Amino acid sequence: MNHDPRNIACVEFQAQLPELIGSGEDAAAHTHVRTCERCRALLDELETIAEAARQLFPSVEPPDEVWENIESAIKREDQSAPHAG
Repeated sequence: MNHDPRNIACVEFQAQLPELIGSGEDAAAHTHVRTCERCRALLDELETIAEAARQLFPSVEPPDEVWENIESAIKREDQSAPHAG
């Protein structure tokens, strides 16, 4: 069985890919991606999928009243808690 060292590098890179992406590191700057067309294409496809997913579920900020209610609840809780002393 003849192993292509580039394929082994691809397998190793692809195994590290979730960790690279999860850490916030720029996976596109990785040395292997810059030299491997196959892994560069894979990364491009993953980025396209991630962008499509972000568009399906846009980030929604809650109304200001929610934060005000949380702050009020915390203050009430602090006032009603027994103080050590």
